[in-house]
Amino acid sequence: MNIRLDGKVALVTGGSGGIGQAIARSLAASGASVAVNYIGNRASADATVSGITDEGGKAIALEADIADMTAVQAMFAQLDATLGAPDILINCAGIDGHGALSWDIDPAAWRRVIEVNLFGSFYCSRQALQRMVPRKSGVILNISSVHETIAWTGYSAYTSSKAALSMLTKTMAQEAAPFGIRVLAVAPGAIQTDINKSVWSDPEQMRDLAEKIPLGRMGQVQEIAGLITFLVSDGGSYVTGTTVFADGGMTDYPDFSHGG
Repeated sequence: MNIRLDGKVALVTGGSGGIGQAIARSLAASGASVAVNYIGNRASADATVSGITDEGGKAIALEADIADMTAVQAMFAQLDATLGAPDILINCAGIDGHGALSWDIDPAAWRRVIEVNLFGSFYCSRQALQRMVPRKSGVILNISSVHETIAWTGYSAYTSSKAALSMLTKTMAQEAAPFGIRVLAVAPGAIQTDINKSVWSDPEQMRDLAEKIPLGRMGQVQEIAGLITFLVSDGGSYVTGTTVFADGGMTDYPDFSHGG
């Protein structure tokens, strides 16, 4: 299938590295003009933009802490003034925080994860919907995680934020559907990025991880990016209000393949 997004404007939060960077480049390769949101690391954002423009695409970098509602409003104003109102929003920016048991974690650190992963996605979606609803067109895709359903010891803030993001996705989809707008989520499993290099570069840790994945391997960022590009295109036009899992079967609980 030749997926085309010509004439579309896309905003990818957390688009300066990892999965977000791959999504930004994939959308641009299909013809979308892409705004790459980042916080702090301008060099990585510029590298993403350069990678797109070098291949003939159109992209800009926009800095904003998505957990700051005022900063999000300013980012969307910049987007309006440069590429135009978004047709596609990818809420990819997120953090997992530092591992700590629920009774030991610093409440401020716990709150920060919720503010970025949940509030940040809400703030950006709110701004996008204010622009999409009058036009009766648009797609919002939230990057969730297998941990919207799988518990993860030491990361209660992360799992809570992703479970909440799932219901936010469903509710916004229900609200926006009468206006022709789709809202959905993709939940990646273990995807090989620089952030988890300590795992995939360690043979023992990698063996342990592979046992949790029926396909026996980590996913690649291009696999997630390609899926998302399809889902936000006309090819995914009947998909809304749901989470699509791209996890190699992790949520199929492979330990039970040998019996209960």
